[in-house]
Formats: sequence, structure tokens, C-alpha cells
Amino acid sequence: MAVWRAASARAVLRRLGAAAEAAGRRDGGVLPAICSSSGNATSGLSQYANLFRTQTFASRSIPVNFHQLIHNAGISTTRNLLADDAMVPISSPLTPPLGDSEETDKKGAVVKRLKVQAIKKDIKQSPKKVNLVAKLVRGMRVEDALLQLQVTVKRAAKTLYQVIHSARANAAHNHGLDPDKLIVEEAFVGKGLYLKRLSYHAKGRCGVMVRPRCRLTVVVREATAEEEAKIAKLRVSNYKKLTRKERQLMPHRLIEVSPRWARKRKEEAGSTA
Repeated sequence: MAVWRAASARAVLRRLGAAAEAAGRRDGGVLPAICSSSGNATSGLSQYANLFRTQTFASRSIPVNFHQLIHNAGISTTRNLLADDAMVPISSPLTPPLGDSEETDKKGAVVKRLKVQAIKKDIKQSPKKVNLVAKLVRGMRVEDALLQLQVTVKRAAKTLYQVIHSARANAAHNHGLDPDKLIVEEAFVGKGLYLKRLSYHAKGRCGVMVRPRCRLTVVVREATAEEEAKIAKLRVSNYKKLTRKERQLMPHRLIEVSPRWARKRKEEAGSTA
């Protein structure tokens, strides 16, 4: 083992000496050889150390760093540092740049993310109670769902509001979707960890009390062009179709005082006469 180490050390030192001599000839000076082929490894290493302590290089082109010297000698296969070379890093052609809302499929084609979800776990409430509020906002626009939850008198409304708001922020900032066109595609509740506790009864008896927990998942997506046209059409139709009480509250219209059946009887009496 010692013989093999000495032979490998002598080979390395010979290559270092040849590289140093070649660098010295390029700069007009002649550098002494580090070690000869007949010398041992210990003397070669000491000569190499004395060389760097005593020898003053005339030019900066000779590498002073040990790793750069090994690289110039052809021993190391690593690339040069970018700080020492005038190289500009470029992106790999194997990984094309993607946008915030783009992904790649198996064939390498760029695909836009269509659905974004937000999940909240360990909700200290029954899944049945949370689902009562979740089914209220399914299929609604995100803006309408947030407004509806603000006026809903339920404890689960606050939790659902936070999850929908988080899903909208995730879709807008991380995936580049339009927050004004988002629709609550799915809002479903799952069962979480049920904790069992003691329920103390009379006469020294006890029972099992369950502390239910659940998890809430909200999936949002962008509305299509057909859905946006349908929503706009519904807004116009709902604005035109007003109830009788709403029409009575309009100031530019007269309020009907006489009931409808009295007017019909007068019309029937006038037609018979």
C-alpha cells in the first residue's frame, strides 16, 4: 500500500512540475522542476512547498491556487470558476423556462394549471356542521361566495372564508390565474381524527365522549367564456325581473293602492253593462 501511494504521489508531482515549467516558459522565465522521476514522494512534496514559499511569480497568469494548478495540469476534470473566466451562465436547453401558471406534461409540452386547491386540516368541528356551509358556496363565484360567508351566521363560515381566500391567493400569485374569474369548483369535507374523552354520568358511571375533527378542501378554477356569458345574461335578466314590492319601492312609479280583485270586478261590471 505504501509503495502504491508513493508511486501515485511521484506521478502527480511530475505532472505538476511539467505544468509549472510550461507556464514559466510562456512568461519568459524558467521554473525549476519540482521533482525528478528518481526522487521519492517526501522530497518532492517538500520541494513543492519550498517552491511556493520562496519563488515569486513574475506574472499573474501563473495560477497560484492549488486547485487551479491541478486543473491546468490536466489532473482535475472540473470546470473553471466563473469568477476567473469571462463566462456567462446560461439556462439549460433541457429545462425550458416556465411561467407562474405553466407545467410540463409527459411529452414535454407546456400545460397551464386549470384547478388550484387549498386544504385546511385539524378543524375542531364536526364534518356535518362544516358541510352545511360548504354546500352553500359550491358552484358560486369566489367573490359572491366570500360575500355570502360574511353574512352567514355560522361558526364554520369563518373557516370556509379563510380557505377560499387562501385558494384565491394561491391561484393568483402562484399560478397566474385571474382572481375575478374564479369559481368554487369543489368544496368538500373529510373526516379527521376523532378524540375520545370521558363523559361522567351519575352514580359513579361514565361514558365515551367524542371530540370530532375534520378537514376542508376547496378547489377553484377559472370560468370559461360560456359561463361568463351566462353569468352576464343572468345579471341582466335578474335586473329586469323585479317583484311587486320592489317595483312599489321605485320612486318614479305610482304605487297601486286598490287590490287586483276590485279592479277586475269593475272591469267585469263595465263589460256586462
